Amino acid sequence: MIVAEDSALLRLGIVRLLTDEGIEVAAECGDTAPLLALVAEHTPDAVLLDIRMPPTHTDEGLVAAAAVRAAYPDTGVLLLSQYVETTASVRALAQRPEGFGYLLKERVADAEELSGALKRVAAGETVVDPLVVARLMETPRRPGPLDELTGRERDVLALMAEGRSNEAIARKLVIGGKTVETHVRNIFAKLSLESDPTEHRRVMAVLRFLRG
Repeated sequence: MIVAEDSALLRLGIVRLLTDEGIEVAAECGDTAPLLALVAEHTPDAVLLDIRMPPTHTDEGLVAAAAVRAAYPDTGVLLLSQYVETTASVRALAQRPEGFGYLLKERVADAEELSGALKRVAAGETVVDPLVVARLMETPRRPGPLDELTGRERDVLALMAEGRSNEAIARKLVIGGKTVETHVRNIFAKLSLESDPTEHRRVMAVLRFLRG
């Protein structure tokens, strides 16, 4: 299994989730340039990659997926997208739907579903996300520490899961940097994430978010 995602934080979270599900991640990368070489080296059963990758963040992932499928037809490909991109996904599926999947990033919240989707595309099946998907924080789930977060803290945590820095979060939410820092501290406290040199609290918070 190979993971290609430009957000280092999200990539690390995905690798951790998959590893916890018993899926071996042979390699990972932050852009599509080394992808074909990595597939040649590791011959994975499947590749998980974001559609919008550097340098233009438009369709690099889709182009890379097509290249992988052309050169290594036995390798399954599961695309992830932050947005519903019907045209791109339908065009890719129409070429050869076997061993191909397309999921919104919200699906990463369910590690079992994500690992199941990867296993299905690796087995030559097709996985397609519904065009209308409820946002992760609105999805019904069991009560837990995330319920203690305020609406604004959930907004901050969601942006952290996208790999955004505190500065980027402040710009996105139009709030001050100090306010973001306060929200982040509150998130750590409410999720019982104490300072530990062996753990990255920001990553652990995102993992909690992904697991819902």
